[in-house]
Amino acid sequence: MWRLNTRGNYEFLGGKEDWDAAARVAEQCSYYADDDEDEMTAEEPVSCYNCLYRRWTTNSFICQKVKQGDGRLSKKC
Repeated sequence: MWRLNTRGNYEFLGGKEDWDAAARVAEQCSYYADDDEDEMTAEEPVSCYNCLYRRWTTNSFICQKVKQGDGRLSKKC
């Protein structure tokens, strides 16, 4: 679901339109927090696309909470 970029951030492999996968990942993520309502893009109430810690990239987004070496990614996200 993720690729590690050169800055040590995890980028979502589903791109910007894998709505089901983004919702499944967010449901399991211990870091998930709602973003401001005007920043939410997914219809699902809990989705990585609606997360406060999501930062858009050209092709997808990175998670600003999960960093390299953080075991939570493999267990929760």
